[in-house]
Amino acid sequence: MNKIIEKAENFMELGGVKKDIVLLIISGTALLISIFDLVPLPFDAAWAAIILCGIPIMIEAIIGLITAFDIKADVLVSLALVASVCIGEDFAAGEVAFIMQLGALLEDLTVAKARAGIERLVQLTPQTARVVTAGGEKIIPAEKVRVGDIIRVLPGETVAVDGVILSGQTSVNQAVMTGEALPADKTVGDEVSSGTINQFGAFEMQAAKVGEDSSIQRMIKLVQSADAGKAKIVGLADKWATWIVVIALTAAALTWLISGKIIRAVTILVVFCPCALVLATPTAIMAAIGNVTRHGFLVREGDALERLAKVSQITFDKTGTLTYGTPKVTVIETISSYSREEIFAYAAAAEKMSEHPLGKAIVSCYGKNPIEVIEFKMIPGEGVSAIAEGKCVKAGNLKFIAGNEKVELSRALAKGAGKYINEGSSIIYLSINDVIAGYIVLSDTVREESRKTISRLGSLGIRTVLLTGDNQKAAAAIAKQLNLSEAYANCLPEDKLKYIEEYQNNGHTVCMIGDGINDAPALKRADVGIAMGGAGSDIAVDAADIALIDDEVKELPHLFALSKRMMTTIKINLIFSMGLNFLAILLAITGFLGPVVGALVHNAGSVFVIIHSALLLKWK
Repeated sequence: MNKIIEKAENFMELGGVKKDIVLLIISGTALLISIFDLVPLPFDAAWAAIILCGIPIMIEAIIGLITAFDIKADVLVSLALVASVCIGEDFAAGEVAFIMQLGALLEDLTVAKARAGIERLVQLTPQTARVVTAGGEKIIPAEKVRVGDIIRVLPGETVAVDGVILSGQTSVNQAVMTGEALPADKTVGDEVSSGTINQFGAFEMQAAKVGEDSSIQRMIKLVQSADAGKAKIVGLADKWATWIVVIALTAAALTWLISGKIIRAVTILVVFCPCALVLATPTAIMAAIGNVTRHGFLVREGDALERLAKVSQITFDKTGTLTYGTPKVTVIETISSYSREEIFAYAAAAEKMSEHPLGKAIVSCYGKNPIEVIEFKMIPGEGVSAIAEGKCVKAGNLKFIAGNEKVELSRALAKGAGKYINEGSSIIYLSINDVIAGYIVLSDTVREESRKTISRLGSLGIRTVLLTGDNQKAAAAIAKQLNLSEAYANCLPEDKLKYIEEYQNNGHTVCMIGDGINDAPALKRADVGIAMGGAGSDIAVDAADIALIDDEVKELPHLFALSKRMMTTIKINLIFSMGLNFLAILLAITGFLGPVVGALVHNAGSVFVIIHSALLLKWK
């Protein structure tokens, strides 16, 4: 018996859009021959539809009953088919099977379209890599590349793994990872991601993340885990379907006993099949997943969107989520005869060879070739010094600058710098020839779209809270700038967990949005976790239910609004399908509806549900 079931299951797995179309063409032709008697046959041509479209339904029903006593729509459809054949309504049986196959095709098309945006990532997976070895260049399968391998990428080729450029300059189309249409310039030391496309110059790179660790494979793993069947509300629909089967059988039996007309009982079985009810939720979820994919989201759990619709509060991490996560030069102050431009130029020159993140940020923001320097020195934890244009330039913290007695620090300087320190900024002081010249303020700047995003979320009735490991002054400054409801500073991972649990205990459904390893526990604990997939850590992405692959937080209001719209669509689908079923039952009991017309009415409901759900694909 197990072998028979296994073979039957293998047969059922051969489904798909192409198979549905072939079966519909053959079955549709057979039904036309049957109803118009176009070709003289020794049997009713409708049997072609019954066998091709009806038998698979019956097999699936039998497998479900035997393996798990799973009573669903296919059980009732099978009963309707058998009953129709027993009373000689072959055409009605064929029509039921045909329209059920049509519903399967529409569902497959909807699901295929909903998944199309995600599955394009799989097609972008590079198949080969051009590896440079001592013996020359050779092309190998991409999955065989190892960390440390040297890879040559020619113009027009797709980058096979994540890595760092060793030689060459180029522009790379990173749309698959960032969504940006404009290419990004790359040179020695820059990182490149798998799945991106080299546009102009050839370059050599060293592999850093390969196989499942590469960027494109991370995305694919998220794709493969997107499964609408996990939604809790789908289980509810299945539970209803089981009860409907019982009610349908009871109604059919009573109608036959009271009226004495078996055709009415058969019609009840045909129209009471809960196909539309079962389709109501998964089609809406998959269409919604397809929609948000085009807005830069990858949904790992089907029920994440259902939970998201109930969210009343969002807790944000700060760095890398509401801010860019990288320091930028925001203010340049001079207290000497040197101009701000000269202060910036000398600071960039002194920091040119520095490995400190703030030093690198100054050079990066300067955006020009720094002045050439000699006698560069770096004092760990304090600062750097160098000779630039014959002048002794020092850049570093207050201790480093004040360590020399020749440097005079004014109260005005201390007061001015203190204002920025209170806002959570970092200060690099600069002295020239042992005379204080000015200072540079560096801050983790707020994303341009963050304020508007917070405002739009508020209009949806969602409270916004900041949970950051930064100091209290920095947290307060960001909260005020973005008009956040609350802000908590100096949060360790366990602190973020504590706050989320408190909100949940107070009746809030909480969404956590973060990007770092320290956010992973909170992302797991929250009702819905959203990770910044572009800049975020692998651990954070793995812990989340949804990943925002391009880090564009401006799309968050669309995600939340769509989740609410999806639930409205599901509710309309459920109410419509139940209402149509009960109306059709009343018409069948009174004899106004026969098996053939009943099948049309019933399956019209399924078609409505699928089309109504498909509207979510384009919803804005």
